[in-house]
Amino acid sequence: MEYARSNGHVMRFIEYMDVGNTNGWLLDQVVPAREIRDAVSARWPLVPIDPGYPGEVARRYRFADGAGEVGFVTSVTEPFCGSCSRARLTVVGELYTCLFAAGGRDVKALLRDGHDDAAVREFLAGVWHQRTDRYSELRSAGTHDLHRVEMSYLGG
Repeated sequence: MEYARSNGHVMRFIEYMDVGNTNGWLLDQVVPAREIRDAVSARWPLVPIDPGYPGEVARRYRFADGAGEVGFVTSVTEPFCGSCSRARLTVVGELYTCLFAAGGRDVKALLRDGHDDAAVREFLAGVWHQRTDRYSELRSAGTHDLHRVEMSYLGG
């Protein structure tokens, strides 16, 4: 944190997430963002900052001494599924509406079949409005056996 502050960088701390099936994730290995925030704030007092845009995932703070800002992504301990505005399009043309999804929706086929922009837009809107992704909110409700796509496939 000291390096980021002294070099004008904005640091983001992200809780250890159970993306994919190969990272050996265990809930008891997660350091809650509030612990990290409290440790940072003990050395450099923090002041909350309002989100910069709707659906922003980092809870942002500025340093009380004016030396920049820091943010914390709390997808494990304080899920934000309800305000998520993120979708990912893979290199093979699959649309994923959740980082923890087991599968995506094929957009490439629409394009290859010659559908126009309006049809693609309608398809994307339909996928988005019908999504029920709430993995992070349901994490403790027996989701540990669900297959999830690997982060490297989604591109982060």
